[in-house]
Amino acid sequence: VQLQASGGGVVAPGGSRRLSCAASGSSLAYYAIGWFRQAPGKEREGVSCINNSDVDPYYSDIAKGRFTISRDNAKDTVTLQMNSLKPEDTALYYCVIDLGHCLGYGQRARDRSGFASWGQGTQVTVSS
Repeated sequence: VQLQASGGGVVAPGGSRRLSCAASGSSLAYYAIGWFRQAPGKEREGVSCINNSDVDPYYSDIAKGRFTISRDNAKDTVTLQMNSLKPEDTALYYCVIDLGHCLGYGQRARDRSGFASWGQGTQVTVSS
């Protein structure tokens, strides 16, 4: 399975952006899907995760209240709706398969444990 993130671009502070994750070789419906991001000079960090039951998605502290993860089953994509964007949200955003079904996502994201099918990311730049 190969994943591809898309939807990045330049957005003004306070604006919104919707990222999509699509797969080739299989359906996303079978997998828990996570989002990571990596800003220049910083470690890659976990942002959000949705399991294949769409139950109790995970949000990191930086995502809570601003980002929403969801599935579009008709398009077989997972989207990350990002609102109230800040310059510090500028990063390359990746989607991945989470082999841990979003359990302990925050800790495993720090450990880089239990993820597969890292694809090319999509750049989000928040700037006026």
